[in-house]
Amino acid sequence: MTDVVDCVVVGAGVVGLAVAARLAAQGAEVVVLERHGLIGSETSSRNSEVIHAGIYYPTGSLKAQLCVRGKQLLYEHCEKYAVPFKRCGKVIVATSEAQRPVVDGYIEQAQRNGVTDLSWIDQGRLNELEPEVLGVGAALSPSTGIVDSHAYMLSLQGILEANGGFVALNSPVTGIESGPMPKVHTPEMSLSARWIINAGGLNAPELAADTPGGPQPHYAIGHYYTYSGAQPFGRLVYPTAQDGGLGVHVTLDLGGQVKFGPDVRWIDSVDYTFDDSRRPEFVKAIKAYYPALDEARLQPGYTGIRPKIAPAGVPADFVIHTPAEHGVAGRINLLGIESPGLTSSLAIAEVVGQVAGYSAGKRNTLG
Repeated sequence: MTDVVDCVVVGAGVVGLAVAARLAAQGAEVVVLERHGLIGSETSSRNSEVIHAGIYYPTGSLKAQLCVRGKQLLYEHCEKYAVPFKRCGKVIVATSEAQRPVVDGYIEQAQRNGVTDLSWIDQGRLNELEPEVLGVGAALSPSTGIVDSHAYMLSLQGILEANGGFVALNSPVTGIESGPMPKVHTPEMSLSARWIINAGGLNAPELAADTPGGPQPHYAIGHYYTYSGAQPFGRLVYPTAQDGGLGVHVTLDLGGQVKFGPDVRWIDSVDYTFDDSRRPEFVKAIKAYYPALDEARLQPGYTGIRPKIAPAGVPADFVIHTPAEHGVAGRINLLGIESPGLTSSLAIAEVVGQVAGYSAGKRNTLG
């Protein structure tokens, strides 16, 4: 089968679906190619489901800009399309006076990023909000939230399909041809398109190999533990950040279930195996802010892998690799879309729509 469409999106994770939904809502004929048998089965379903405020990222970076914009769009989207979410808030804990300047720095950085609702709370107020949390104080972020990521992805798929697009499952991309009319191949079909948008997540660098200047992939696995029994927290609880991640923190799902994680372990290839051998390190990290942890209630949950584009110790921004950078017509690569990719997804879709010339709505608009 050979056909021609306006846009092919490779990858039906949260970012690919957000891009596809926006393009379709603005008049493009869109096909999404997904190699697995269901949507969002990799990074998009193996994360904390947090709606981030935009606190940590360097001022002016794509992560900062798109997280702040994406947070606004995501809350609006959830309300409009009845996607379950909760603006539960979070605390970033200083467990000692030595960490107070670090947390103060987060508040200052957030303000530079346009996030003006963070405030320092002292130990007394922290104890009122989260009695089980140990710390000399914390930064309180009231605009941080959680979302049902699967319901969110289904809403995006619904928008795509309502506007004539569709997701082709079990359709791995076997090759991409560049040219005046780019072409993408799967075992079952070939599609020519004005634009091919690579939202392949962990495989995005491989799919971008024929466009000059693309980065190499790097992988950092994170483990999540669940906590059985009565749940001790009412909001998200974060320590100060660590290299490669935000530290082993407390996240909640919409049912109130507590999860601890993720840690950061650099690996050479994609492997979701849960390694319980470092449980003592996990326990130590949690007890720094939650000394009453009952280790017997800590159960292995799941793992996720961050699609990084820089090695350990080297910070990296999102990369939206367009023809202006790589010189190949009709190709947009979305690279290194790790956290806060879920929060930023609708803002990333806005940028892609602008690059592809679909910034003026022709059908239904999002948000």
